[in-house]
Amino acid sequence: MLKNIHPLLHADLLATLCAMGHGDDIVVADANFPADSVARHTTLGKVLRVDGSDVPQAVAAILSVFPLDSFVDHPASRMQVVGKPGDLPAIQNEVQALIDRAEGKPLPMEGIERMEFYERAKNAYAVVATSERRFYGCFIFKKGVIAPEA
Repeated sequence: MLKNIHPLLHADLLATLCAMGHGDDIVVADANFPADSVARHTTLGKVLRVDGSDVPQAVAAILSVFPLDSFVDHPASRMQVVGKPGDLPAIQNEVQALIDRAEGKPLPMEGIERMEFYERAKNAYAVVATSERRFYGCFIFKKGVIAPEA
């Protein structure tokens, strides 16, 4: 255990977050997402599991150390509800609140159509799989930078 590090950030996940560079994407997905098959296409090439956690817990842990990209319009994306792209399920509202809290301001997520989401996820650096059973708990986060001390 380490002080001030969220306990869900196990060694492999923490090392991955650290190794990622500016502009790299990480997927955080629910239990229904094809995490293993998608992860085989990613830079890391394998799925990172945080079994026993739900998506909001995993997102909160990741955003505690992960800067979001300030050079793009939408550094956070969500999978759209099939047939209802404007709908925001409760899980997506919960994650939106976590993003806004981590960034200290509203930062709306971009909606991505389901099949396009899968394709974009294949180009990510890594996929984090959770035990979340609620539908549409799939997100992509783009890594930003940490500015030098002023």
